[in-house]
Amino acid sequence: MVEYYLSLVGLADSMQKRPNELSGGMRQRVGIARAFAISPKILLLDEPFGMLDSLTRMELQQVLLELLDRDKKTALMVTHDVDEALFLSDRVVMMTNGPQAKVGDILNVPFERPRVRSDVLEHPKYYEMREHLITFLEDQDHEKKRAIEAPASMALGF
Repeated sequence: MVEYYLSLVGLADSMQKRPNELSGGMRQRVGIARAFAISPKILLLDEPFGMLDSLTRMELQQVLLELLDRDKKTALMVTHDVDEALFLSDRVVMMTNGPQAKVGDILNVPFERPRVRSDVLEHPKYYEMREHLITFLEDQDHEKKRAIEAPASMALGF
């Protein structure tokens, strides 16, 4: 089982290495392999591809989609990458700024499965949906800046 999942994430040749011999990206791949190996009902992923170069990121995104489709798993993933969210998700839940963050918007993603990156990028709604996500994030950034720049008396309600 170990060999199978390590080969899926491109680490079959590194199976005998010790953890301190692995790069940060390799460790991230091991984490993904380990998560699938225990066969959870729901997979929770927090920026799973954050430390990877763009080519490896795209390869592992495809592996993730294939594993989720094959095993009929549900995944909840945190990402700040708009393109990653649109490629991997069936639904994107956008959060407002914290510390009391709440759901700000929900975007249903209509792309068919199994997904092919080129088909997603060529979908007539892709750039419209991408712009919607970016606008939401920019609005959140502006709200955060306004809160920081507000005079202390206003922020405290005096």
